[in-house]
Amino acid sequence: MRVLPSSRRARRWVIAGLVTVLVLVGGVVGLQAVTSARSFQFFGELTDRVDTSAKVVALTFDDGPDPAGTRPLLDDLARARVPATFYLIGRDMAAHPDLAKAIVAAGHEIGNHTYSHERMVFVSPGFVADEVERTDKLIRNAGYRGEITFRPPNGKKLLALPHYLAEHHRRTIMWDVEPNTDPDVDASTARIVDRTVADTRPGSIILLHGMYAGREQTRRAVGPIVDRLTADGYRFVTVRELLTYQGK
Repeated sequence: MRVLPSSRRARRWVIAGLVTVLVLVGGVVGLQAVTSARSFQFFGELTDRVDTSAKVVALTFDDGPDPAGTRPLLDDLARARVPATFYLIGRDMAAHPDLAKAIVAAGHEIGNHTYSHERMVFVSPGFVADEVERTDKLIRNAGYRGEITFRPPNGKKLLALPHYLAEHHRRTIMWDVEPNTDPDVDASTARIVDRTVADTRPGSIILLHGMYAGREQTRRAVGPIVDRLTADGYRFVTVRELLTYQGK
């Protein structure tokens, strides 16, 4: 049995105590605020946007790959001549390995979005390791060789997931622009474009969901989003590239 150093044991007890306080004092609402926080987690490195004056942004897509929208989305990005970062689900890559390879072949970045897309809150360390490592293997099988960043499904995280990522020197990538969460905005291509452009600032990480059936409005928004932000002087980079702008 491996014995943790006293400082690490103490830190775990402190964190566990904080979570207990949140549950007792803040109840469910307080706990949900912590698990969904875009700019905070108990362990490791987290980025929701990069602090920079440079007009650079990262365009990211969650979920999939799915036959309904992956290739049309890749075509739109190719026409726009912009790179993107795809946070892919392991089970979808296993079902559609050709689509994962197509994303890599097109020159885009791939990140880990777990194998099953379960909410990573009240889960065991073993479950976390399996979800992340199975998906990492599929990403490598698709031909991607760069650093693999991680994004939790629905942005949910608490203890086991951030601790695993910190122990493996992995960064959690969140976002600061997400038009799809507002149902009224999500129903209209024009409103998706307007909300995205209005909320974007230097160093933003834009999150869109565009690969599944029923996401045609989002896919149609990609070209106009790129056109309007480019006209405003923005340049699109991958998440890993965006991180190099921190503090610049």
